[in-house]
Amino acid sequence: MYSTCLFCNGSLGENTAIEQFPIGQRLAFDPAKGRLWVVCRKCERWNLSPIEERWEAIEECERRFRDTRLRTSTENIGLTRLKEGLELVRIGSPQRPEFAAWRYGDQFGRRRRQKLIRVGVGTTVVGGIAAGFFSIGAATGGGLWLLARFGESAYERIVHGSPRQVVAHVPLEDGKRIALRRSELGKVHVGTDRNGAFWMTVPNPRGVSFRQETDHVELLSGENALRAAGMILPAMNWGGATKGEVERATGLVEASPSASDLFHAVARQAAEKPRLDKLDTHFRLALEMATHEESERRALEGELALLEAAWKEAEEIADIADNLLLPPGIDERVRKGKDA
Repeated sequence: MYSTCLFCNGSLGENTAIEQFPIGQRLAFDPAKGRLWVVCRKCERWNLSPIEERWEAIEECERRFRDTRLRTSTENIGLTRLKEGLELVRIGSPQRPEFAAWRYGDQFGRRRRQKLIRVGVGTTVVGGIAAGFFSIGAATGGGLWLLARFGESAYERIVHGSPRQVVAHVPLEDGKRIALRRSELGKVHVGTDRNGAFWMTVPNPRGVSFRQETDHVELLSGENALRAAGMILPAMNWGGATKGEVERATGLVEASPSASDLFHAVARQAAEKPRLDKLDTHFRLALEMATHEESERRALEGELALLEAAWKEAEEIADIADNLLLPPGIDERVRKGKDA
């Protein structure tokens, strides 16, 4: 059983309510189709669980859901919170557009609320800094310039996060990975070649000498480009969306036969503005939805083997990311402590 999000590599958390499946703080389940997802509370994406771990857990989720009186539901989708703190989402038999709108509306709506909170905190902090400058009489001449620069930097870090933070580990065709930082998101470009095939370029400044003046980029195409987009888009769509934007995005996904077709159509429209982050919000949302559903479709087709490979990869990346923050020798100390 894996405990790391397939998409953001963050911890999925634990629960004490479902003994057969103690991972996650929000579980979504479809008893008719036999599907169980763990919803990551960090990135809000749905992690499909391996088939061998679902059945007893789904039965227990169904029992606990029906035993709970306080629940909200539409005709096809229900939501409840157990006394242990676990949230359960029961999927009935919704039409696909209804399910997509509910699923992604919840996901992008939560991101939007978090954005508004961070904007409020950032504004408050910057206001406090300004008040401090005026109280000591420093907000004159050069002090005003310093206040503006410092305030802008503080606001950006609070709202958007550190520009040096790694937001995705992008896989290359040779198996290597690029650690893409937030400050580099604006350098991701998309387009189509003469044959209409979708491509993407991502910056890789750490792959060349620091003396090189031009930016080094990696060209991804086909399935590799789609996979990379699935990792990068959540960082670009961090601010979430309104209900109307989610509906427009859902409409685009519904109108496209496949994720590849949607990417081709959007990339052709982006010919004059090839930067991925400059696409209209509903286009970026639609692309993120499509990559998510495509990865889930493939997992369902391959079931256990593909899912296990994806989970193991996510765990390895999370372990690498965690260890980057630890001083040398700390792992050895922890192991000695356990053996003692």
